[in-house]
Amino acid sequence: MPSSRGSSQSARRTTELLLPEAPDRAALVTRLRLAGCVFAEDEANVLLSTADSPSQLEHMVRQRVSGAPLEQIVGWAEFAGLRIAVEPGVFVPRRRTELLLRHALQLATPRPVVVELCCGSAALSRAFASVIEDAELYLTDIDRAAVRCAQRNLAHLSPPAGVLHGDLYEPLPPALAGRVDLLLANAPYVPTESIALMPPEARLYEPRIALDGGQDGLDVHRRIAAGARQWLAPAGHLLVETSRSQSAGSVAAFEAHGLGAEVVSSEELDATVVIGWLPAERLRRGQSETVRH
Repeated sequence: MPSSRGSSQSARRTTELLLPEAPDRAALVTRLRLAGCVFAEDEANVLLSTADSPSQLEHMVRQRVSGAPLEQIVGWAEFAGLRIAVEPGVFVPRRRTELLLRHALQLATPRPVVVELCCGSAALSRAFASVIEDAELYLTDIDRAAVRCAQRNLAHLSPPAGVLHGDLYEPLPPALAGRVDLLLANAPYVPTESIALMPPEARLYEPRIALDGGQDGLDVHRRIAAGARQWLAPAGHLLVETSRSQSAGSVAAFEAHGLGAEVVSSEELDATVVIGWLPAERLRRGQSETVRH
């Protein structure tokens, strides 16, 4: 019979074999924290589960320490419980955009016609289609890299989504005019001078065209509002992500182009969305125009 000391040594060796990555994980968390990663433990878990070898892990860690977005390093981002493919140079979906998704799902009609402008990776449309499977989807983006990434994320859909390259409404089929039930946009809304204050993973690694909203951040919102009436169905809705401080300006842009508007917000997600509609249709149907929070 082995001695208790021998049994203890054997158990210790077995534990070491079962947990070979524990010291590496602790060191990895420390490196990430020193680099300024707020969620270092979560990021360490993602990197460890993604890397196929120690050398690949080291390469990924060096990229992250240099400021590259974690999502572009590992090739995916989590959004609404889904893994969304993210390629280098493409805007990384933020969790706050789930507020826009929630309200789009609440407003969805049977077999809705949905257009997403400034689609980026198409995280919003993919999450929407995972719930509303019979949606007729069209997406546009001015960035060809984003269009390729969106096509990749939506390739499994049937019927297929129309992912189009071009500026806002420009590439949409003319036959969609007056038929769009939901017009969705997480368009750029960062004021030009504020881009320098953004974290390096956004400022240095995401396309400026996906961030820069002009002097007050609302240039693209105004252009979206200006064209919305041509495309919306009579009972359709326009939903645009904004910030709390810019929401009044976004509402003013909607109203300046003949749309009713309301603001919805979420403290949990630190998110704000403006919802617009055609006023005559809202009044005809007797719908409430109460601001929701």
